[in-house]
Formats: sequence, C-alpha cells, structure tokens
Amino acid sequence: MHADLKYKIALNNFSKFGPVRLKKLKKTFPSAQHVWLAPIKELVRAGIEEKVAAEFAARRTTLNPDELMERSVKENIRVIAIEDDDYPALLREIYDPPHLLYCRGNMKKDEFSLAVVGTRKFTNYGQQVTETIVRDLAKNNFTITSGLALGIDTLAHNATLSEAGRTIAVLGTGLDKSSLYPSSNRYLVDKITAGGGAVISEFPLGTPPLRHNFPQRNRIISGLALGTIVIEAGEKSGALITARYALEQNREVFSVPGNIYSLVSVGPNNLIKQGARPVTTAAEIIEALNLNAINTYIENKKIMPESPEEEMILSNITHEPRHIDELIRLTGLDTSQINSTLIIMEMKGMIKNLGNMQYVLAR
Repeated sequence: MHADLKYKIALNNFSKFGPVRLKKLKKTFPSAQHVWLAPIKELVRAGIEEKVAAEFAARRTTLNPDELMERSVKENIRVIAIEDDDYPALLREIYDPPHLLYCRGNMKKDEFSLAVVGTRKFTNYGQQVTETIVRDLAKNNFTITSGLALGIDTLAHNATLSEAGRTIAVLGTGLDKSSLYPSSNRYLVDKITAGGGAVISEFPLGTPPLRHNFPQRNRIISGLALGTIVIEAGEKSGALITARYALEQNREVFSVPGNIYSLVSVGPNNLIKQGARPVTTAAEIIEALNLNAINTYIENKKIMPESPEEEMILSNITHEPRHIDELIRLTGLDTSQINSTLIIMEMKGMIKNLGNMQYVLAR
C-alpha cells in the first residue's frame, strides 16, 4: 500500500471531511499526511471552517492511521484512492466522487455497467421483470450495479449471478462483517465476491446503517453506470433518488412501466411522464445506449496484444493446434522469448495449451 494511504483512511474517518472539503484540502496540501498533521490555522487557510477544523484536530487525537490501515488488511478489504488507476473511470467523472472506496472482491474497469434499483416490497410482476431484464443484460456482458437492499436490489444481484455475470453492490455502511447491512444478505456478499464481482463503500469500517448514508451512497450506484433502470418504486422511494442522481450526472434513466393501480408503479410511471425512457426489454436498453456491438467489442478487447511479442504470436495462431517450434519459425522469436510470452498469454486467457507444446486461440 502507498505510504500516504493510511492518512487518507484516517481522514476518511472524520465524517465532516467529505468530497467537497477534501477537494479544497488537496489544492493546498501536497499529501494526506500534510493534511493530517496541519495546524488548525493552516486548515482554515485552506478553506475549512474554523469550527470544523477544531473538531478535526480533536478527532485526530483519537485515531491511529496505522491501526486503521491494519484493520482493512485484516478484513481483506482493499482501499482504492481516487488517484489510483483502478478507481472506476465513470465514477471519477461525477461532481462529487468519493475520494476513497473500500472494496471486497474484484474492482476493475467496468466500461459497460448498468444500475438496477427499485422497491423493497416488489410484486410478482416486479420480480418477473427484474429477473428477465437483468439476466438478458448479464448474458450480454453488462455489469449490474445495485445497493444490496432487500427487494429489487437483491433480485438484480441474484439474477446476474445466475448467469455467471458480474455484479457490484454499493453499501451505505462499512464493509466490515459486523457492519454489513442488511445482515440477512451477508451470504450474498460472499456470492458476489466469489463470482468475480465487488462489494464497495465510501464509508469507513465500523460505519453503522445510518439513515442519511443511504441516499448519499445512491450517487455512487448511478455514478458507476452508463444508465439507471428503475423497476417498481413508490412515490417517495430511494430508487427515485438514484434516478435523480443519474440525471444530474448526465446518465440515462430507464423506467419500466407498471400497473397504474399499483402503488409501487407510481415512481417509474411518474419518471416516464418526466421524460425517462420507457423500456420493457434488455434489447431496448442496449439499443438506446447504441451498444449493440458490446459482445464483439469485449471479445476483441480481450485478445488485443499488449506487446510486440504477443502481436506476432496472435498473428500466427488460430483455432487449429500449432506447435511451439512452428511458432518460433513463423515469428522469429527465440525459445526463451516465446516460452515466457506464451505463459503470460495463457494466464491472460488469450491462448490455450493443449499439451505436447501445441497451442490454439482460447476463443
């Protein structure tokens, strides 16, 4: 871990240093360590209110940066800073991205991600729609982002996993096991991470399920995605907060129309009146995003060579078995070069070793 990370974690444990104040501090101080050690006067000079600066000075006497970082390591939780390469690119584009993300599982560049949100008290119709649309999106290589809440969120995560798809859950609590909420979905956290997905939060370890944290985390759900799909939501549902964030972030909002006599259809039906795009199938969503070629794009991207050696090998290997001696002859690479490159390409899933030094394309 980067030496400055423990101070970023420590700053994150002072709740009044949110994205806006941290942005001010970054403009003035060269590192999180400098912020952590700064006198009150310097914090005020950086734009922090004197009262908040004094509160921070008192709070930091109770925090140990080394212990906070050690706890993350013990809980097997990665901490990703906004400056890091593996910080989600789409999330970085929003107005107030979190400066830190705590992560269980595999965080990677999810270029094709959609958020699915809705009510906790879904109907049979809502269940059917969620499972059908989400499964079709997962089959088309979309990452599905939701909030792990009971109801539509849980249905969306499970429908994605049923197709061996990738899903991300964004929590409004800490990621430590004692803070996970709802506790009944702890098993789902394990399923998501085991399936190659991620469970993330901007809140430090030990953060309980405070009511005001959940609307705040909704901006991350929409911020990770190209668009947000609302499936069944009451007139004042938190799902509508996510939709509003999506609009503010200049992302698409899709709404599944519902029974006009159903209370959980009021939200999505009103969104449609306000200009949200009505959808009934995954195909309509893909078409609206102009991503009909997503599968071709992803497959092509997977086999893009990342070095001159890989490029030479890929141009001389097919789905028909080819012996390493022939590859050496065709590429002009020496034995050590081609052996090391073939091993790396096999680890990346680009090629397969059939045994007896015979190789083919993996797809």
